[in-house]
Amino acid sequence: MKLRLALVIAALFHFAATAESAALLVPIEGAIGPATARLVKEGLAAAAESKAEIVILRLNTPGGLVTSMREIIADVIASKIPVVGYVAPSGAHAASAGTYILYATHIAAMAPGTNIGAATPVELGAPAQPKDDKPQSSDTMSAKATNDAAAFIRSLAELRGRNAEWAEKAVREAASLSAEAALKEHVIDLIANDVPELLDRIDGRTVGTAHLATKGLAVRTYEPGWLITLLALITDPNVAVILMLIGVYGLIFEFTSPGMIAPGVIGTISLLLAFYAFNLLPIDYTGLALMVLGIAFLIVETYNPTLVLGAGGVIAFVLGAAMLFKVDAPGYRLSWPLIGVLAAMLFGLALLVGRYLWTARNSPLRSGLETMRGQAAQVLDWSENAGHVLAEGERWRARGKGILVPGETVVVRDVRGLTLEVEAKQQSDGAAP
Repeated sequence: MKLRLALVIAALFHFAATAESAALLVPIEGAIGPATARLVKEGLAAAAESKAEIVILRLNTPGGLVTSMREIIADVIASKIPVVGYVAPSGAHAASAGTYILYATHIAAMAPGTNIGAATPVELGAPAQPKDDKPQSSDTMSAKATNDAAAFIRSLAELRGRNAEWAEKAVREAASLSAEAALKEHVIDLIANDVPELLDRIDGRTVGTAHLATKGLAVRTYEPGWLITLLALITDPNVAVILMLIGVYGLIFEFTSPGMIAPGVIGTISLLLAFYAFNLLPIDYTGLALMVLGIAFLIVETYNPTLVLGAGGVIAFVLGAAMLFKVDAPGYRLSWPLIGVLAAMLFGLALLVGRYLWTARNSPLRSGLETMRGQAAQVLDWSENAGHVLAEGERWRARGKGILVPGETVVVRDVRGLTLEVEAKQQSDGAAP
């Protein structure tokens, strides 16, 4: 009787603990970057604050930036709450950086029809090298990157007690495995069709000093805030380049037309966001300088059309775009069609504005005192070398050589302050070539 009562009380305590706690699901979708690292950090902090039973990192990623991947792994290893890596749903994959993150989690799981692997550090341009091949001197940096990545993933495998040999093979030879093969190779711990089945399968396991009670556990999905969404948007290399162009031209329009306010405000915000994104992304500052130089050439071309500066600006802009990002990671490549369209638009804008300015400079004046040169005027009164004339409906003081009579038609030759220099029309006609 006492034993039965004790079992009932223990079951009630277990139900109460399960009802209070929950599993926090943090989805990692798409390329891994600064926004993803911030999402995982905030998710783990929220799980610790709410005393969640476990954190599930649901992975579906082609890879991403090494710096962001290492931030995520550091947070996972330091987490006091067990972290489960789960490649799902069916058809998903955890390639490149995703493989490292899965190896770092306390429990690794996959859904049927998923795959992991291809963990060669392509971000640094390191080619896959067999173990027996000695790297050439020209590939020293690539060999260093590959060896460092292999040592890193091997250390994660040893930390979690998983297959270290295959982990190194995934780095050096870009090997990949399906879910079933990964389970047989002891790369993962289990296969589950969905999150409820995953919770049932890991129930009762011990992670460190924690004894997991996950059966029937409620699942909460951690939704990223607006800041993470904005960060994911602006750290797209193509968006960062567009923001830089909007910022530069917004400030130019504000400086050339003071008082418009809107271009200055939009340009300043866009430029600051672009600089923030460039600070988070691994960029080559030589490429950035070339792009800025190309934009400067196109701006000068706008106000002083020469075609040479315009062509040089387009070339500098395209070369800078080619050199801008030092990565070749999935999701962090510049779109060459976009760069071509932007270069064509910049060159077209420079030609269009330059054409209007050139036409305006060479067109006849339509207002002001300068337009009066060559105009006809009628003498109102005259005494010796000075008098008054009627020009364009207004009475002007005038000076001229010779004797002029009222009513005579004269031609304005120059304007000196508010006095017109005139001469007789017959004399002007005779002097004309």
